[in-house]
Amino acid sequence: MALLSKRVQSVKPSATLVVAAKAKELRAAGRDVISLAAGEPDFDTPDHIKEAAIQAINDGFTKYTAVPGIVELREAIAQKFKTDNGLTYGIDQISVSTGGKQALYNIAQATLNKGDEVIIPAPYWVSYPDMVLLAQGVPVCVTTKEKEGFKLSAKTLKKNLTKKTRWVVINSPSNPTGEAYTPEEYKALAEVLKAYPNVGVICDDIYEKLVYDGVEAPTFAQIVPEMQERCVIVNGVSKAYSMTGWRIGYAAGPKEIIKAMNTIQSQSTSGATSIAQKAALAALTGSQECLKPMVEAFTERRNFVVDSLNAIDGLSCRRPPGAFYIYVNIGQLIGKKTPAGDTLGTSIDYCSYLLETQEVAAVPGVAFGLDPYFRISFPTSMENLQKAVDRIRASVEALS
Repeated sequence: MALLSKRVQSVKPSATLVVAAKAKELRAAGRDVISLAAGEPDFDTPDHIKEAAIQAINDGFTKYTAVPGIVELREAIAQKFKTDNGLTYGIDQISVSTGGKQALYNIAQATLNKGDEVIIPAPYWVSYPDMVLLAQGVPVCVTTKEKEGFKLSAKTLKKNLTKKTRWVVINSPSNPTGEAYTPEEYKALAEVLKAYPNVGVICDDIYEKLVYDGVEAPTFAQIVPEMQERCVIVNGVSKAYSMTGWRIGYAAGPKEIIKAMNTIQSQSTSGATSIAQKAALAALTGSQECLKPMVEAFTERRNFVVDSLNAIDGLSCRRPPGAFYIYVNIGQLIGKKTPAGDTLGTSIDYCSYLLETQEVAAVPGVAFGLDPYFRISFPTSMENLQKAVDRIRASVEALS
């Protein structure tokens, strides 16, 4: 008796979660593993946010909430878009979900028909293609170039648009590269999309506030406001406020799409956790000073890791303006042999070798759709990063 659908069999588990789980397993077995795999800040959730959650519990705010989210949180989200991005949304254009991932999943389920195409620049966050597949759509994964900042160019976009294209995904700052689109790049993409009025843009802005060196990461519709009705913007509190476990994301877009997303959510999880919504409200409406120490620490860590890796013969990487990832080029290592005599053919080979011999967990670039690279997530202590860099150096120097 066949129990599994063809649909689910076409989907892979999240590579980042698999690597993180393997690292935890090795740690539990007593090995000194440094994990640079998981994409979450190592800072604690700010106190005023935790206190808001405790107050919600004490107030008995522990019942079901409306599927789209509590009104005051959606109002705060609308105000965030107005203040930060100059965009106006009514609360009926906003949906609160159990993490940004659910918002993206809801978009796919609510808008894709069988065979609809979604353009996804590679390297990409690992879940984008599989979400499209689960909605019976077709992920069109388009390779970008390192020398162009791993970003989708207007020329490449135009080449891949078809009558079946439904969405273009833009993740800025990006996971896994940390790169951010400039206003000029957005305008060039919009110019191409003018000829395709049925194509929308999904903007994943979850790392919006984690930017460095004075860089800004505007959302697409902020730069091209005439495209706002063709955009669905996904964001959340997970990364900026170190609230990954609280699971609160949100989306803003055209009323009909948001309504359809709420319908999907009503038949899956219903409303997000009541207590976490109150915490998210405090995050968005409270002091934003809590962001500064994290951004300062991440800037220092980013600079250390980038400078250290670029000093290792055989490795190279760009200095990302945002997020907390570094996408490391290992092209010069491919074809080399490990001390055990194994030949490195892909990033999977290198990351497996790195984990087994040096006890450093990183995610192979294959998972993000572009090899030969691997991704480092640097939200961990400087002590761990220093040890990890030393071990990575040792792994490279041991190759022949």
